[in-house]
Amino acid sequence: MNANVVLTTCPFCGCGCNFYLEALDGQITGVVPCTTDIVSRGQLCIKGRNADAFVQHSDRLTTPLIKENGKFKKASWDEALSLVSQKLKDIKGKHGPDAIGFVSSAKCTNEENYLFMKFARTVMGTNNVDHCARL
Repeated sequence: MNANVVLTTCPFCGCGCNFYLEALDGQITGVVPCTTDIVSRGQLCIKGRNADAFVQHSDRLTTPLIKENGKFKKASWDEALSLVSQKLKDIKGKHGPDAIGFVSSAKCTNEENYLFMKFARTVMGTNNVDHCARL
């Protein structure tokens, strides 16, 4: 048996709460609040307390999927990103940049959301950016 405890940051929102992941033989077995964390003050929301539930779930996607002839097939990251890049270029070329919209998530860090917005505005040339946490 190889047991580990790893301090990490909760992935469920942008607050940045810390907790410990307990692992045994490479599998996450539990989540424990970090009592010294100034953000969460040793508490975890329901999502954070159950952060281990999805990691080893059998339905979790672990590789990109591309739809061909109406069916999904596994693809490499390079293949998937190239396809998305080409599709965005095609839409922008045919319909203009305002035909594209971007929706971000509170599960991302502020820095990731900033980069997402910068990509939309500077690379794609659109201000059609939204976020699930807006009022």
